[in-house]
Amino acid sequence: MLGDLATWVQDVINQFGYFGVALLVIIENVFPPIPSEIVLPFAGFVAQQGAGAAQSDTSVIGMMIAATVGSVVGALILYFVSAAIGPDRLRAFVEKFGKWFGVKPADLVRAEAWFDRRSFVAVLVGRCVPLIRSIVSIPAGFRRMKLMNFILLTAIGSAVWNIALIGAGAVLKDQWDRVGDYVGVFQWVVVLAIVLFVVRFVISRVKRRRTGAAS
Repeated sequence: MLGDLATWVQDVINQFGYFGVALLVIIENVFPPIPSEIVLPFAGFVAQQGAGAAQSDTSVIGMMIAATVGSVVGALILYFVSAAIGPDRLRAFVEKFGKWFGVKPADLVRAEAWFDRRSFVAVLVGRCVPLIRSIVSIPAGFRRMKLMNFILLTAIGSAVWNIALIGAGAVLKDQWDRVGDYVGVFQWVVVLAIVLFVVRFVISRVKRRRTGAAS
């Protein structure tokens, strides 16, 4: 399945160049199963090689710009969907179903306060981290972060990610797919960090309940 997906991604980039890269990145932001570690390195390889008539005028810098534009547009889609749902509907959902996930309204309030204090760092750094890159647009939308701040931080963070992966693909040339191996290692580090965070959260909740019961 991944092989078929990679082939389709390559066909789109070969045929549509900058527009294809921007479109794929938009889809990747909204539909994460399309991995950026395939889209971006191959875009760098294509730009470096100038392969095919559609890519004869493409450049590595142009691919980086196209990918960043796509990143911002994709992030804005999630932002506006989350903003349309709004914090009130989210809070009502947590009050009704949160117990099934071990989340209370008070936890949501704390999470919202945390994001409000660190929204700039969360969006800027989050756009450079696998698994979190797209998700960070959702709390930004729920909290209705100032739109221009969101766009600017998303563009900067996305540009860092896009430059790194497209640049790596251009340097590695026909071995561009090796970029995915390095991103995969980084992704497992992120998964481990998320698991440790969840474990710590669960342990703190259990301790809090035991303390409350003892008192």
